[in-house]
Amino acid sequence: MLQCVHAFRDPARSCKKCRHSEETAFQPSPALFSRKAHTMQYITLGKTDISVSVVALGTWGIGGWMWGGAEESESIRAIHSALDNGINFIDTAPLYGFGYSEEVVGKALAGRRDSAVLATKCGIWWEKEPKPEGDGELHVYSTAGALGTAENYERILYRYLRPTSIRAELEASLRRLQTDCVDLYQVHCQDATASIAETMETLLELKKEGKIRAIGVSNVTPEQLAEYQKVGYVDVLQERFSLIDRDVQKNGMAKTAEENGMNLLTYSPLAHGLLTGKLSPDTTFAPDDFRSSDPRFAPDSIAAMNAKLAQLQPLLVKYGLSLVQLVIAWTFSTGPKTNVLCGARSAKHASENAMAGSVRLAQEDLDLINGLFS
Repeated sequence: MLQCVHAFRDPARSCKKCRHSEETAFQPSPALFSRKAHTMQYITLGKTDISVSVVALGTWGIGGWMWGGAEESESIRAIHSALDNGINFIDTAPLYGFGYSEEVVGKALAGRRDSAVLATKCGIWWEKEPKPEGDGELHVYSTAGALGTAENYERILYRYLRPTSIRAELEASLRRLQTDCVDLYQVHCQDATASIAETMETLLELKKEGKIRAIGVSNVTPEQLAEYQKVGYVDVLQERFSLIDRDVQKNGMAKTAEENGMNLLTYSPLAHGLLTGKLSPDTTFAPDDFRSSDPRFAPDSIAAMNAKLAQLQPLLVKYGLSLVQLVIAWTFSTGPKTNVLCGARSAKHASENAMAGSVRLAQEDLDLINGLFS
């Protein structure tokens, strides 16, 4: 299976390490998939020479917070399974478990760092005590329950972007990740009290210093994205996108990303499990699982969604995919440089997600799916 992390500048050229050409990398698998037939597809990251898998591993769940507990050993096995099955793009953040997710990713990549394209974030700051009024944007109160740490106190979260804080966050992330460079550094959330120009200038400085290789922004408005673009090149736009969350298309940012050669790194493609078909109206969620209070996961909502998903059965047969794999494939098939962040809390889930990365859906099938979920 293809695991090359190098971009191909010349379609006729083969990678010296894996001996696969760009043409091979994008060749779809047969209609019926197996592990032997699985060939992950790769695309270039922004304007870099980095090659990333269309299916990426998201590690919010590994952090534990808001998803219930996570076993470190099982999380590490999931990360290794992702790498073994062609997923080389791993996304994390300090906020995920308040540093715990980054620590687990760092342990998992020990001895395998060169096989991964590593992305993390900045912009959310947490403390035991409040900041002075006007210093950062108060975001949300939370409790550190079900974390893989001994700490358990009320945390006050801020959207906080200052040149000094960005640098401090990066240094802390590098320590937790056990690396000296992050391949993609992203602004996690926007701080209304900070200057976008100053934030972007700081990121560009870090890139010149060799501490980061590419720049990304997340959870932005079209106007904020334009402000970033005025200062420097944005390699990645990370936004929520799924069959039932299409704002990035409606507000024009998906088009902006495509026109400027950015990757659209999409998160929550399965709508936190709602689009898997695996939930039932009788499903219950733990108190520290945010879905327990989300109306989308009410019994009637789950039943209605399952009825709609059942109409995709003919496509599952056509492509030889599971429902989860079909939804993932739909997501990255919507654009030429779209990557899909998929969480995995077991090795089995990681390998199953990776299988989706070997197919591009035909336009007629994209149209059919779009019609069902318009």
